[in-house]
Amino acid sequence: MIYNQLGNTGILVSKLCFGSLTLGPLQANLSVERGGELIAYAMEKGVNFLDTAALYNNYGQIREGLKRSSRELIIATKSYDFERSGIKANFENARRSLDRDVIDIFMLHEQENEMTIKGHMEALDYLLEQKVKGNLKAVGISTHRVEGVLGACKFDFLDVIHPIMNFRGLGIEDGSAADMEKAITYAHSKGKGIFAMKPLGGGNLIKEREEAFKYLSQQKNIHSIAIGMQSEAEIEYNIAMVLGEEVPADISETTARRTKTLHIDEWCIGCEACISVCGQKALFMEQGKAQVNKEKCILCGYCGAKCPQFCIKVI
Repeated sequence: MIYNQLGNTGILVSKLCFGSLTLGPLQANLSVERGGELIAYAMEKGVNFLDTAALYNNYGQIREGLKRSSRELIIATKSYDFERSGIKANFENARRSLDRDVIDIFMLHEQENEMTIKGHMEALDYLLEQKVKGNLKAVGISTHRVEGVLGACKFDFLDVIHPIMNFRGLGIEDGSAADMEKAITYAHSKGKGIFAMKPLGGGNLIKEREEAFKYLSQQKNIHSIAIGMQSEAEIEYNIAMVLGEEVPADISETTARRTKTLHIDEWCIGCEACISVCGQKALFMEQGKAQVNKEKCILCGYCGAKCPQFCIKVI
């Protein structure tokens, strides 16, 4: 495995980060045991970095993975909180649920620009207090926007940026892949730790994955790449691609067949809660029910978390 220093954090992370959204109830909804098994499998293969969030509801799977492997795991988690009470509750829940006194990285989820970061300053102040106390190693943000990356660069106390990045620019809300690349280059020059998300566009670039990995291998300003994985074969494939190794034919064939889609059940009541949280503008109403524009959807599953009828899932 390749390991890189995550900016100026002093944290050494594997080039491949286990994107754990795919394991939880918003997507595959694997059991605690199966999710833990996959995480431990990746750890034994040298993956020492995992991304999660309060929204993903998969801390149990991660804790199970930690039990199954004696190797180190760096965990980055995040929440949407902007008030002290909310961020405190989510931070303490992460410590308790993961059975860890110290959280490696805690981030604000889906920040848009400098102004939204300022709007979350009460939550950030709490995280900075925890960092001073030794309960937290690094503070950061995740973002789907070029402005989010550039906005984070204006705050020296933000250590880590988790931006969306792929060669097609899928999911970048305010620019192209080239625009995001320039922003990431600037953030890297400011000492920020950069770990990218959605390198395969949430699965939409599976048919172009070799080109997608080639593009990412050329991005010298990205320290780690978070990719969702739901099987041993996917773990094996992604490790090989990150290392630039030849992929066995059977693994290549098995993983190439894996495609995902956003499914909306027929009992949708048309409340539009899902539409309100879709930053990609991929959801719309038609004949009183939510519909999806598959060309815009990046299969994040966040809409499913908002659905009061539990009728949306990534399958």
